[in-house]
Amino acid sequence: MFSHLFVAYVFIYVCLGLIGLGIMLLVQMKISHNREQQRREYYEQKHHDYFVYVQAHLGDDAELKLPPGKLKPLERRVIQDKFIEWIEQFKGDYRSRLIRLCREAGFVEADLKALGSFRYGRRLAAAYRLGGMRAEEAVPGLLKMLKKGKYNSISIIIARSIAKAANRPEDLLDMLRSLLSHGKPIHHLAADIMLETGLDAGSILLKLLDDPDPALVKVGLVAMWGQAVPEVMPVLGRLVGAKEKDVRAEAVKLYLSTNPALKDETIVQLMTDRDWEVRAEAAKALGQLHAAGSIPLLVKALQDASWKVRHNSAESLAALGEAGFEALCQAAVTGTGIQREAALHRIGLVMEAEQKHGAIEQMVAYNKKRLIHDRYFGVKKPVKRMTGVAAVGGDYTA
Repeated sequence: MFSHLFVAYVFIYVCLGLIGLGIMLLVQMKISHNREQQRREYYEQKHHDYFVYVQAHLGDDAELKLPPGKLKPLERRVIQDKFIEWIEQFKGDYRSRLIRLCREAGFVEADLKALGSFRYGRRLAAAYRLGGMRAEEAVPGLLKMLKKGKYNSISIIIARSIAKAANRPEDLLDMLRSLLSHGKPIHHLAADIMLETGLDAGSILLKLLDDPDPALVKVGLVAMWGQAVPEVMPVLGRLVGAKEKDVRAEAVKLYLSTNPALKDETIVQLMTDRDWEVRAEAAKALGQLHAAGSIPLLVKALQDASWKVRHNSAESLAALGEAGFEALCQAAVTGTGIQREAALHRIGLVMEAEQKHGAIEQMVAYNKKRLIHDRYFGVKKPVKRMTGVAAVGGDYTA
């Protein structure tokens, strides 16, 4: 019994010792971190005039150098971090001069050596800085790091550095393949990383959209949002008929956002697609494109099994002027089930929203819709309350 009690006491004391040691280490790390931050602030203040000098002469032809004298390691790191910060902010010749200055100062060479360090934290910090300095010679090593590691937040840091430093489209595509090989739904994140590149966006997008890998195609489609690249439009039209559901839905959404002149057969094909995402996007676009000839298709789509398709169809009918609103009213009166429910819901929203507008044109539009509404549903007369008249009934026993 006493032996077990002794072991329990020993175990408790060992745990308390480990806890105490852990607290001491945390305090020591905090003190070390605060001391480093203070030294960083000191060096930033010390070289304030140098930073002003560099900014003032970035547009000159004069050669830029580091401050005179021997610099301490942390002092060099503070200057390097400031250069990387400016590289992210500036474009054109200013950025090129800063990148050249980083090379001449030996920052790129030092981080290339650190990329082969045994300490993973040091390799990761070097990878981040090499991307910031657009060091294309670091890309092979960065790709090796990305392929060897598992997918996590660190993979994003390495992939972003590759995108910034790569000067060949093949390296960028290799990075994307490696990033997407884990099967994670990160197409939007991958597109955001890809757009960090300094390479020509049009050529990269063409390569992505023509790639046999559907994951890369989807990244290209996502990256096209907000990008004016006319040369990829023919490829986009072809992807509208792709076999993969995600690719086709994203291509349709992007294609319709360009306000194309849709043919009747194209509209019918999109509105009868086997995937509800495509039908929903098509229904939404028909209202935005003011395709009044598609009213019968939209009315039929009010019976769709997908709530989103019914919702978008009713919304588009309401956006197609008096003809579309009258079609909604007809569907509400003559339709049944989900068709009638979708039409009535949208009619209620339209009448409520239109009533709040104060502009003359909007008031006229509301009055026209009100007449159509009353023709189908009748005029509801408000009930007037009589005032000044005693109420009938009550207690007459008094």
